Amino acid sequence: MPTFEYLALDTAGRERTGTLTATSDADARALLERRKLFPVRLGAAAADARAAASPAPSAGFGRRNKLSTKALTLFTRQLATLISVSPLEESLRSIAMQAEQKKVADIVWRVHGGVVEGRRLADAMALESASFPPIYRAMVSAGEGSGGMTEILERLADLHERQAEVRGKILTALAYPAMLALVALLIVIGMMTYVIPKVVEQFNDMGQELPLLTRIVIGISEFMTGYGLIVLALLGIGVVIFGRMMQREDFHLKVDRHLLGIPLIGRLLRDLHAARLARTLSTMVDNGMPLLDGLAVTSRTIRNRVLRGATEDMVESIREGGSLSGSMRRTGIFPPLLVHMTASGESSGKLAQMLGRAADYMEREFDAFTKSALSLLEPLIIVIMGGVIATIVLSILLPILQLDTIAIQ
Repeated sequence: MPTFEYLALDTAGRERTGTLTATSDADARALLERRKLFPVRLGAAAADARAAASPAPSAGFGRRNKLSTKALTLFTRQLATLISVSPLEESLRSIAMQAEQKKVADIVWRVHGGVVEGRRLADAMALESASFPPIYRAMVSAGEGSGGMTEILERLADLHERQAEVRGKILTALAYPAMLALVALLIVIGMMTYVIPKVVEQFNDMGQELPLLTRIVIGISEFMTGYGLIVLALLGIGVVIFGRMMQREDFHLKVDRHLLGIPLIGRLLRDLHAARLARTLSTMVDNGMPLLDGLAVTSRTIRNRVLRGATEDMVESIREGGSLSGSMRRTGIFPPLLVHMTASGESSGKLAQMLGRAADYMEREFDAFTKSALSLLEPLIIVIMGGVIATIVLSILLPILQLDTIAIQ
């Protein structure tokens, strides 16, 4: 959005200078008049003029930073605390001045500028749509309409903290098995590309036929040594091609459908989606946001195309007069417990409370499931890699034992 420099007169006849952002010259003049300032001179800021004269930056450069999940949660918590004791404009200014990271301060300053210009907070956040997702802005807008902004922001901060906690548990649980598998794989590659070739030189002087297991391991070692780099290059090309194919909607939909069909991964994805949807809807409904609007906004944040399509079907079903529990049941992807508790909440008039309880239960179940599954994954990796290493060692020992037998005879 362009930045304008202005010289204006206030109601007392004093000169005022400054800058503001607006979509056009007419919009900038309207903003000044709204502040009871009468523009004398209005023009594009020097920085914008230079930017207009210079070529546009290439893709990947000049892109505005966005708030991380942690930074967004901290901003939300700080704003919820400050607006309870000071005006919104002053609260945003305080957060921007206290921000440790420059990119965070820049984003908050731009939101602050939008509020100063007369925009609602949700509209000012839309100027930084990469940092404030649609679901976040929708809840802020609902808080502005109901007058419960502090409570909305507190609930938003709680929601982001819960989601971050779930992601943290997953990453923590996967860290050890991933490192274990990586170290074991590097050990196997080292043995096959460095140890085995040295041993083969000794076996060539024996002048006898080697055992079958030894010949197989030597063949694999020679293939890895001779064609390993080619295989890596082909894998890299395959990854690039796959990434390009994922940009096609039909191909992406097929991949997402296959992911949901994998026994373990599919269940994890469905449970995560159900828990997140229940938690988000619980927060929205509890703060007065219409269920249909909340569900429509939530559907746009879902990455899996199959789950997104099912959620959009729920929106259409509710718009045609159906119930939330009935639309959940027809999709066939939500746990029966969530469907039952949603139906109970609708019949008792306590939908937000029942959705919150369902989210709590599913998050605990997800935590227990991932712990048990990953506790089995660790010994499985150890057994598999131990078997591979044992096979390599045995392939080296067999010719030596064979040589000792011949020498005894």
